Amino acid sequence: MQVLSLKKNPQITVVMPTLNEEKNIRSAVDGAFRSFRRLKVRGELVVVNDGSSDRTEEILDKLKTQHPSLKVLKNERPSGIGGAFLAGVKRAKGDAVVMIPGDNENCIEDILKFLGLLDQVDIIVPFVHNYELRDLWRRVISSLYRFIISFSFGTTLNYYNGTVVYRTTVLRSVSWRSRGFFYQAEILIRALRRGHMFAEVPVLLQARHHGRSKALTLKSLWSVMGDFIMLFWDIHFHLVEARAPKSC
Repeated sequence: MQVLSLKKNPQITVVMPTLNEEKNIRSAVDGAFRSFRRLKVRGELVVVNDGSSDRTEEILDKLKTQHPSLKVLKNERPSGIGGAFLAGVKRAKGDAVVMIPGDNENCIEDILKFLGLLDQVDIIVPFVHNYELRDLWRRVISSLYRFIISFSFGTTLNYYNGTVVYRTTVLRSVSWRSRGFFYQAEILIRALRRGHMFAEVPVLLQARHHGRSKALTLKSLWSVMGDFIMLFWDIHFHLVEARAPKSC
């Protein structure tokens, strides 16, 4: 597949899903705008308040006065991180889109500094290289998750749940069913099997200062299992997205 060049200074849309992150959202939002300025990136930030019941909405209202260009979408009820991301993508004006969670675990500058790769590829896939920051149980679950996905779909990525950067045209050409934590893996698998070019890059995790991740709750794991089965059925029985992935 031929990769069409973007203009030299593409605009990127950062979609930031957040659910009950009153203690983290301010630092996440401030960090995004600080990164735009420091790296001289033309960026827009779309925060999706996904049914928060704490003070997240109040804090976002105050942040809008501090950052007039900040866009905030509100879901009355939680739609899941994949559903929140989809809502942000629909409003995105950038040439590229990346999801940065509102928990402030990800260093946004780490992924934005690789934007130039979009002149050669359609998707930039990060992998964490300071994984020891997470506890042993989560590392074991993540390794098993990666092995199962790679074996099941013939992909060889180092990480499937990170802050992936997509050309906006790629996202708008791919439909995904998952509204939970499996959404990123599903988009990647569907896009790569269509032949979209990708590059993997190393990024750093930051220590989470407040709260716990929602990724390993029983509800989330059950949702991931269901979404995995649906995608497996689509790929191997309906034979959709049957082409092999290409790396740069």
